[in-house]
Amino acid sequence: MNMRHLLFFKELARTQHMSKAAENLGISQPTLSYAIDKLEEELGVPLFEKDGRNIRLTNLGKIYLQFITRGLAEIDRGKETLEQSLDSGTGRVKLGFTYTMGQRLIPELITQFKQRQADQKINFEFVQNNTRTLLKQLLNNEHDLVVSSYLSQINDQETTSSLEFIPLVKQEIVLAVPPNHPLADRNTVSIQELAKYPLVYFSKSSGLRPLIDGIFKHAHVKPNIICEIEEDHTIVGFVQYNYGIALIPNLPQLDKKLVHLIHLQGNPTYHQIYLVYQNNRFMVPAVTRFRSFMESYCKENFSDTGKML
Repeated sequence: MNMRHLLFFKELARTQHMSKAAENLGISQPTLSYAIDKLEEELGVPLFEKDGRNIRLTNLGKIYLQFITRGLAEIDRGKETLEQSLDSGTGRVKLGFTYTMGQRLIPELITQFKQRQADQKINFEFVQNNTRTLLKQLLNNEHDLVVSSYLSQINDQETTSSLEFIPLVKQEIVLAVPPNHPLADRNTVSIQELAKYPLVYFSKSSGLRPLIDGIFKHAHVKPNIICEIEEDHTIVGFVQYNYGIALIPNLPQLDKKLVHLIHLQGNPTYHQIYLVYQNNRFMVPAVTRFRSFMESYCKENFSDTGKML
């Protein structure tokens, strides 16, 4: 199948005007008409129909356009990948990360990385979401790298068969209470003391849910869950307005005047954050460089020093 004919078809589908499409493509109108006729002949279906002085896509043409658009996009992506492979100092990194990572870790990593002279021309595309969604997107090749929690399964599929999980940093898990709460003047608290209070809890779609469940299970305490929410800052909002208390990761930008944070005692009190990528996917040099930088930076500034976010 002639690639130029597919490009002609896409442009004509966009303009739905023969002379405009030919002008945009830099070809004559008869050349464009001949290309579309050949394409329709090869496919055995009409792709366009007359609409007064203009033309429009047939229903079959609309269906075909969806496939052509995706196919040409993949071809462009392949070309971009090859071009990046020839120049390790340029390129684009598609990075997905969970909501709380946007407060400190990701901005810190990007800023430090871009300060290096050799990496200043590398650009980034960012997406935030919950862990489950990010890992699904990673498996669908929508990201190059993801910074998230660990999940062992997604839709009955073992993640470790396709994904690599590299420990990066730890977040301290703390108790968030409103300023007027009975526990607000405490510096530490045990999980057993939380049994009588209503809890704003992470939803099952959150990567933090298994960890929070484990903390209560380890302490032999059944949490009094009043509601379930996916995102950290929304949970903090409910806590601030005295709807309940919550176990959350330490949030660097949290206003301590609105919500008081209390350390936990006698239980696992940290959340491991991972760098995740597909273990069987080719990485362009820009992605490889940033991945290596993330691992070495977090090792030097967090793991080796025992610091948590």
